[in-house]
Amino acid sequence: MRKVILIVGLLASILAAQVVFAQATEGVILYEVKVNMHRRLPPERAEMKAMMPEYRTSKEQLVFNADESLYKTVIEDEEGQEFGTSGGGGGVRMVIRQQNTELYAQPAEQKIISKQEFIGKDYLILDTLKMSPWKFGIETKEIMGYACKQAYFTRTEEQQSMRITGSGPPTPEKKIVTQEITAWYTDKIRPFLGPEKFNSLPGAVLAIDINNGERVIVASKIDLRPLKKNELKVPEKGEKTTQAEFRKMTEEHMQKMRAGGGMIIRN
Repeated sequence: MRKVILIVGLLASILAAQVVFAQATEGVILYEVKVNMHRRLPPERAEMKAMMPEYRTSKEQLVFNADESLYKTVIEDEEGQEFGTSGGGGGVRMVIRQQNTELYAQPAEQKIISKQEFIGKDYLILDTLKMSPWKFGIETKEIMGYACKQAYFTRTEEQQSMRITGSGPPTPEKKIVTQEITAWYTDKIRPFLGPEKFNSLPGAVLAIDINNGERVIVASKIDLRPLKKNELKVPEKGEKTTQAEFRKMTEEHMQKMRAGGGMIIRN
């Protein structure tokens, strides 16, 4: 019963907001994503800072109309970002490639489809729209000419990691990771819209800050216009799975990587 009430309330909010802001329900938003790579390194890998840039940047695109949205990676360099030590004596060479991911959302149907590549294979992850426990702040800021309001919440999740003790082999362990998330949204573009899964606010999210600069997503271009044919398509190619099944598969793979001496830096 509680879920039914939530869905009805969400539908009513979407319809009401679209009536008010009907002029801004279609277009494309381009985001710049900036990740602090040094802060993502575990303490035992601190020496890696000398072999990689502090920040990694990429671009993402959000295509939307009144009912749907598609958030996807903008692939600019097919060879990926390469860095490491140099010199005639060899050294370490690291390459970080951008994954071609897509996230389709249909708020009125509580529907989320995420297309992700994992070990050379595409997966379609079926999920439902989650309402994050946002709290609303009093601060405002201007982004790309839009007056934006502040919202924030704390996200806590359990992650698998490998513990290194002395000269013995790494042992798996679970740890609790806390993220402080701040969003800036405008009510001049349709509601329940934003990058990744930050799409449950009464407006369009134009900026996200995770852990005070550890990962930042900011709109760099806003183009409100009628969409072209096939510009917004539901992802269809890939093996269908659930979020829980996909998480289990990736965690098992990461454990094998770490046990074999590999290093994984989360985006």
